[in-house]
Amino acid sequence: MARWEPNASRRLMAAALDLFEEHGYDNTTVTGIAERAGLAKSTFFRHYADKREVLFDDDTLAALLVEGIGAAPEGATALDALAHAFDRTGRAVFTNDRREFSARRIAVIAAAPELQERDALKERGLIAAMVDALERRGVPDLTARVAAELGALAFRVAYERWGDPAARDDFDQVLRRALVDVRDAGALC
Repeated sequence: MARWEPNASRRLMAAALDLFEEHGYDNTTVTGIAERAGLAKSTFFRHYADKREVLFDDDTLAALLVEGIGAAPEGATALDALAHAFDRTGRAVFTNDRREFSARRIAVIAAAPELQERDALKERGLIAAMVDALERRGVPDLTARVAAELGALAFRVAYERWGDPAARDDFDQVLRRALVDVRDAGALC
């Protein structure tokens, strides 16, 4: 691809995923990722701090979740506000054309401890953003923290289910079911 073509971030992400699958995370370099994407190494660093970041575009995700929580109907419970945010986010980010990429991403992360660590750190950041957004709605701190943790668990479960090649439902539908499953499991504790 020519260097001037758009979507550098997505191209870098796709190139990194291909190389992580082909050569493993440890044997893949930023230079190799940039070359595979048809871009300069400096372009990589304009988009990502390091090769661990290339599979994580959570700034967009966090912003959508916070916006969705804020836009939830007045009087919604903490979990209902999260469900509202998840619906909006699922339709915007987790489109069916991204399903195969997501399944591959899950497998690559599972094979690389550094990526697992980064995934956990990114999840902590999403939880903190959800807690903050819930507290701005007037949800008490402990309730906001519990709801955000449960929401993150539901989100993780849904992402894994949706990324399964046999899955057919849209992400927002899978996430709604996962949220119900998490609520039900919590009631059993």
